[in-house]
Amino acid sequence: MPVVVVESPAKAKTINKYLGPDYTVLASYGHVRDLPPKDGSVDTEDEFAMKWEVGNDSRKHVKAIADALKEDNALILATDPDREGEAISWHLQEALTKRRSIKKDTPVSRVTFNAITKDAVTEAMRNPRQVDMPLVEAYLARRALDYLVGFNLSPVLWRKLPGAKSAGRVQSVCLRLIVEREMEIEAFKPVEYWSVRALFETPRGQTYEARLVTLAGKKLDKHDLSNSTQAELAVQAITSRALSVTSVEAKPAARNPSAPFMTSTLQQEASRKFGMGARHAMQVAQRLYEAGYITYMRTDGIDMAPEAVAATRETIADRYGAEYVPDSPRIYKNKAKNAQEAHECIRPTDMTRDAKALKVTDDDQRKLYDLIWKRTIACQMAAARLERTTVEIGSEDGQVGLRATGQVVMFDGFMRVYEEGRDDVADEDDKRLPQIMQGDPARFSKTTLRDQFTKATSDGTDRAAKEAILSDNESVLALQHHTQPPPRYTEATLVKRMEELGIGRPSTYASIVTTIQDREYVRKDKNRLIPEEKGRIVTIFLLNFFRQYVGYEFTANLEEQLDDVSAGDRDYKDLLGKFWRDFSAAIGETSELRISEVLDKLDEALAPQLYPPREDGSDPRVCPKCGAGQLHLKTSRTGGFVGCGNYPECTYTRPIAGEGAEGEERLLGEDSGDDIWLKTGRFGPYVQRGEPTPENKKPPRASLPRGWSKDDMDLDKALTLLSLPRQIGEHPEGGMISSNFGRFGPYLMHQLADEAKPVYANLKDPNDVFEIGMNRAVELLAEKRSNPGRGRRAAAKALKELGEHPDGGAMQVLDGRYGPYVKWEKVNATIPKDIKPEDVTQEMAIELVNERAALKGTKKKAAPKKKAAKKTTKKAG
Repeated sequence: MPVVVVESPAKAKTINKYLGPDYTVLASYGHVRDLPPKDGSVDTEDEFAMKWEVGNDSRKHVKAIADALKEDNALILATDPDREGEAISWHLQEALTKRRSIKKDTPVSRVTFNAITKDAVTEAMRNPRQVDMPLVEAYLARRALDYLVGFNLSPVLWRKLPGAKSAGRVQSVCLRLIVEREMEIEAFKPVEYWSVRALFETPRGQTYEARLVTLAGKKLDKHDLSNSTQAELAVQAITSRALSVTSVEAKPAARNPSAPFMTSTLQQEASRKFGMGARHAMQVAQRLYEAGYITYMRTDGIDMAPEAVAATRETIADRYGAEYVPDSPRIYKNKAKNAQEAHECIRPTDMTRDAKALKVTDDDQRKLYDLIWKRTIACQMAAARLERTTVEIGSEDGQVGLRATGQVVMFDGFMRVYEEGRDDVADEDDKRLPQIMQGDPARFSKTTLRDQFTKATSDGTDRAAKEAILSDNESVLALQHHTQPPPRYTEATLVKRMEELGIGRPSTYASIVTTIQDREYVRKDKNRLIPEEKGRIVTIFLLNFFRQYVGYEFTANLEEQLDDVSAGDRDYKDLLGKFWRDFSAAIGETSELRISEVLDKLDEALAPQLYPPREDGSDPRVCPKCGAGQLHLKTSRTGGFVGCGNYPECTYTRPIAGEGAEGEERLLGEDSGDDIWLKTGRFGPYVQRGEPTPENKKPPRASLPRGWSKDDMDLDKALTLLSLPRQIGEHPEGGMISSNFGRFGPYLMHQLADEAKPVYANLKDPNDVFEIGMNRAVELLAEKRSNPGRGRRAAAKALKELGEHPDGGAMQVLDGRYGPYVKWEKVNATIPKDIKPEDVTQEMAIELVNERAALKGTKKKAAPKKKAAKKTTKKAG
């Protein structure tokens, strides 16, 4: 009976079901060995020999496999069908050989399957092979590179940049992308421009919108109307002329479906459509794979097995009709070299099973499966047929020209099932046009375009729109725009950019994006990735001292070389030798530098960003607070910042994010001899009374409440905040009631003499902290005490005991939050409104809970088994 080893217990359970009792299926629980995090784990003096160690958590799993091999002298390694899976199989074989569990006569084989289905598993068992050593060597090279970079570069960071946590071969390049995008945004200067639109009406009374494309007989470029004067003249030019439809051109067009999913495109689409992070999407996909619902989810491949293509086409014909099936199957090929050893795409294992037929209760699993099923179905469907229409409108003198564009879907094709999400704003020209005839007069509509300006500013299509110019008849509109900075990366767009640059591999993107957030180099806000000060300073350091190793082209070329190793075309030790020769020299040079030298060099490199010119022409390096000290780049445990050289006499600081020479401090005024400051810290803006001194290291401060703008802050508002907590008055039963702002918003606090802890009641309006009166405060606290809230509610009150259910277990009528109900075990059955709780009988209760249990799919409790009588064994002798 051979021992089959897979990674996870869930996978082991599914495979054991297919293989039956003739096999022992065990889980390795992931990697069983790793490099110890200490110097010398990769010996650069001995051909990069690696010292592996079985992890503490893995020892019991390795022992379980070794014990099983004592009974069954045959080992089948059935780990995942990728580089990592091959590496785990190799590690297992090495570890078991080292502990002599694998003997000379122990047959060891490797099997792979792309899906956990009975057919795929049994087919794999019929075609065993040996561990693929070129794949293992590519893994060894990657692991050695990551160790050499991380273990040698991270200590340099720790010594030179206090607060920096680590650097990585790919993570640092990924971080660079985010930091450089932020610097682009900060350096961006918006440009004003105007567009002009007109609303016309057909002879049948249908309206359509056109935009100005020609003025004074010349074609307009996007930014040609640069101010309101030019825009107003353009509006007058349109309204003062008779216009007609000069041409109507309809062209057929087609749209083809997207390729099926691979790892990176699945992560991108899950982010766009559901807001799922890359790591979460992969965790959900992993559970679907282990349950046998989808093929392997770490893959760079987009081709489908012929039998899967045939099954998909059959499903399309059955569900949507023969006209949705193209004449020949669609073939997709990956452009990437050596794409995960030509693995299949991510697809359902059974194309006839849609999300509704899936036996899962987890909402995320259902949503992700639905996405995969629809994408796979769509990729083999017929193209969508469209008709794109362009209507040209002009004046007789040729001075003014407008254009209306739109499209009509003639046949929806794959769009009936699925359309890929977009990272940018949808094209305005996708709208539909009414029937328009060439030669028709273009009459202005009686409908106003006034709402267009409101829409543009409210829905985000032009966040910077401030002004609009309407014609007298309100059917011609000029709208102000400003060019927008490049958007911050989302996880989806970051993964897409990494893929375009060839950085890392799709199967590793999720862990990379997660790592830079875990290191606190990057934070996620409204799904956008924003670099922290710590992440900025690390990137700037690496760009100045290790530029080659955070270079996009260098990292991409290294990935190609690693692909060559996995294909058996390059020796991995030669690759490591060449890399280490140059990298160790760079480490040596930087290690000899003092921290002050490093900061001086970074200060010089960042000077244009840190010290932009001041409007008054004064020296941008002079401290704006004391007027005497020079500003310098400094480091702390939380990252880099700009500070005054006169510290501790002057405590001026501001972030390095380039907010301008005036910094992030503002003196609001004076109170009782103390300066009242508005500052910005790690957790946002706050007000502070005075400055730290040896006697008063932590002066009073208060964060600005949510909804308060730092631009609107003045001395009175600051003093109001610094006066908190506000004492509202003495409670009728004793104890002072106070109000304040906390981590979760505004609140009331009060404690009675017999209460172990104070009671907190949330306030909806921040102004209530300063304005709420005694009566309302007492009322809110009483409500809180009577209903402590979710998770602390008192147990539901029993109104009636109903005896035992036929399957065992007591039944009761309880008074719940939403009305009376019958409770039996874990089943809660609502009592109909026309029945009083006291009128519920035992028979009625049994009927209600049985109906509810059937609806929930709850199994009835089995009758308790009788305990077997203990056998007594008589001692011999």
